[in-house]
Amino acid sequence: MRLIPAIDIIDGKCVRLSKGDYNTKKIYNENPLEVAKQFQDHGIKHLHLVDLDGAKSKHIVNYRILEEIATHTDLAIDFGGGLKTDEDLKIAFESGARQITGGSIAVKNPELFQNWLKVYGSDKIILGADANNRKIAVSGWLEESNEDLIPFVQKYTHKGASYVICTDIAKDGMLQGPSFDLYSEMLSEIDNLKLIASGGIAIFDDLPKLAEIGCEGAIIGKAIYENKISMKQLEGFILGNS
Repeated sequence: MRLIPAIDIIDGKCVRLSKGDYNTKKIYNENPLEVAKQFQDHGIKHLHLVDLDGAKSKHIVNYRILEEIATHTDLAIDFGGGLKTDEDLKIAFESGARQITGGSIAVKNPELFQNWLKVYGSDKIILGADANNRKIAVSGWLEESNEDLIPFVQKYTHKGASYVICTDIAKDGMLQGPSFDLYSEMLSEIDNLKLIASGGIAIFDDLPKLAEIGCEGAIIGKAIYENKISMKQLEGFILGNS
């Protein structure tokens, strides 16, 4: 299972929110590149970079930070937040993203998202399936849609998607443990799913459990920034699984 630390960006700074609420913003570092380099120094190979300004503005905003991290580290970056047009996508890939995550766009403009899957391939395009009470949430989690989580993901795996980041919003940033039951259910009901768990990871022991149920990756945010999981522990997990 891949370990994927998250860097969320507001105003060019590394922040975390609780349950996606912008009013709960806490700044952890003024310099996202510094944070990314620390991850790399501890054997991390992947990064989940979220443009929270972009998610709110509905277009890419923090692509310069993406470019800076892509240029000065070897991290494979998946980038999301505010990607709404072919032009946004072009900017993200040209700025160094290896993969992009599309969430709201997959709900609001399915034709465009399906076209991205067709043009770029399923290895480059990740479906962001963020759910509140099992309903897909959109627009930086500011709106809930009528889409039920599992049928929504199934619909896209039938159309060629394979990588899916699923965040249970109720768990996000709360450090109360991930949604193990929900992820197990998704993996048993959806074929050919490369599921990346996100939200709620609180202690190191959550990681082997997610690996055991079959998650392809795990996104870790606040647990790292609040020192609930140490970089040494992440290093040990990577070495133990290599």
